[in-house]
Amino acid sequence: MNQSQNETSPHLADRLTALGNNEDFDVVIFGAGINGAGLFRDLCAQGLKCLIIDKGDFGSGTSAAPSRLIHGGLKYLETGEFGLVAQSTLERNLLLKNAPHYVTPLPTLIPIFSWFNGITAALRTLFGSTSAPRSRGAVLIKIGLALYDFYGSRDRVMPRHRLVGRSRALKEMPVLTKSIVAAGTYYDAKISHPERLVLELIEDGLAASETSVAANYTAMTSASGGLLTFQAQKGGTFSVRPKLVVNGAGPWIDHVNAALGAPSKMIGGTKGSHILLKNDELVRNLAGRMVYFEADDGRICLVFDYLGRALVGSTDTKADNPDTVRCEQDEVDYLLASVSALMPGVKVDRAQIVYAYSGIRPLPASDASIAGLISRDHSAPVTEPDQTRPFAIISLVGGKWTTFRGFAEEVADTVLKRLGRSRTVSTRSMPIGGGRNFPADAGQRLQWLTETSAASGLDLQRVDTLLSRYGTRASQVARHEGAWSGTERLPDSQDYSLAEIDYVVRNEFVERLADVVMRRTTLAVTGSLTIGDLQAIAAIATRACGWNAERTEKEVDEAITQLKGKNLMRF
Repeated sequence: MNQSQNETSPHLADRLTALGNNEDFDVVIFGAGINGAGLFRDLCAQGLKCLIIDKGDFGSGTSAAPSRLIHGGLKYLETGEFGLVAQSTLERNLLLKNAPHYVTPLPTLIPIFSWFNGITAALRTLFGSTSAPRSRGAVLIKIGLALYDFYGSRDRVMPRHRLVGRSRALKEMPVLTKSIVAAGTYYDAKISHPERLVLELIEDGLAASETSVAANYTAMTSASGGLLTFQAQKGGTFSVRPKLVVNGAGPWIDHVNAALGAPSKMIGGTKGSHILLKNDELVRNLAGRMVYFEADDGRICLVFDYLGRALVGSTDTKADNPDTVRCEQDEVDYLLASVSALMPGVKVDRAQIVYAYSGIRPLPASDASIAGLISRDHSAPVTEPDQTRPFAIISLVGGKWTTFRGFAEEVADTVLKRLGRSRTVSTRSMPIGGGRNFPADAGQRLQWLTETSAASGLDLQRVDTLLSRYGTRASQVARHEGAWSGTERLPDSQDYSLAEIDYVVRNEFVERLADVVMRRTTLAVTGSLTIGDLQAIAAIATRACGWNAERTEKEVDEAITQLKGKNLMRF
């Protein structure tokens, strides 16, 4: 592959140039997070002409701040959301099949501190109490895990749960607090590159529908008489006429509806913060497992190995301003104290933090006194057309990362019905991006690596790294002919090559330096990014994007400011 742009994702200015003024679209989707991107792919697969826009980068809002879990929602059993658990466990199993390059099984351990506690409180919660259960005992957890296995039986790909006593649990994980009486083990899944999965959904949509368009860093400037006008950071102004609008802006849904002339009060989000620790001892003791545990206040927390770092989360407090949210010092104290109480023999402290992030969960507006009791289910209310607005607005309220495909399918069916169209293809077994033709076992993996190595000239180890990072799209990255050889690396993060970064910048909708380090790669979130790396990436982006010296300096300064201020990085 040469330095020209990938056919499915040319730079924004080139895509927008192809748009005629006042062009008609079947659907315009506001918000390119996981729900918007999932819907975009589904509708494009049905042959619709769609436009998806985001005021920031694709997957840069709430979708960039998850716990990085693909889970069935064990906790939702307490609130009686059995339908959500059934859907979540199914979608988890499907993602393990459709996105195997990013979604992998995660054995999960639950430390248990009593045998019978929590049963009465759980029954009260199940029947509508606003007080959350505390100190869930072994009997209650055993019932919950059995139900979880039952709901997760469709398309099952992982083992069932087991429960062991104190001595066996401490033998398997000696650093746990000695106050446990038992431990349960079950399986969920984790996602290594959530932001890249959002990008791949959008790219799959563009590949399925040649007339569809995706635009990041694009804001609506006016909505009048059915005509929507947008201003792109790069590409100028354009206007479109949609037959229908979908508002997938997450915590910004009410703001977008107001701008469209349909004021609403649908969102009442909560804030979740996470920290990542460089703590080799903790990661070694986790041994590939997640520990899912109760903090002292009854809040469910978690810690697991994420790309060699210990990811700890999360908080859950009511919040409503997604533009200013960040991980605060009291949240850091809370998370560190929770891990210390769980594993008193392992030292954890602030000096180990390499990255922190926070986001607003776009939950439905609620008067619940406890944030954890607000439903994580989703809905898609419709605001019908009126005299000044000829199109209906479907708002994507609530939802969670794991259920994006099922949610998209439900909304897509609604859209198709309103447009007088029929579904032509199901996404249930549709691979995502680099998950297409992903090698299913060690033998197939070696064959793929050998063939790609021969075609690209890169050694097997390097191709294996790229396969883990991009799935089968690694073959395109490996063959990219940039200005650098395949052996030239970033100055400090040696597992990223300069040619690889050049491919990403030229082919993956990159408009800002932060896009590369925070969303197209895991350089920032793992804390491996240095000033030298940042400057090297900026030099590559400058050449690929045509930035001048002033723009390059601004991009570096803004990336450093954001990473230090909001993400607690130390360079």
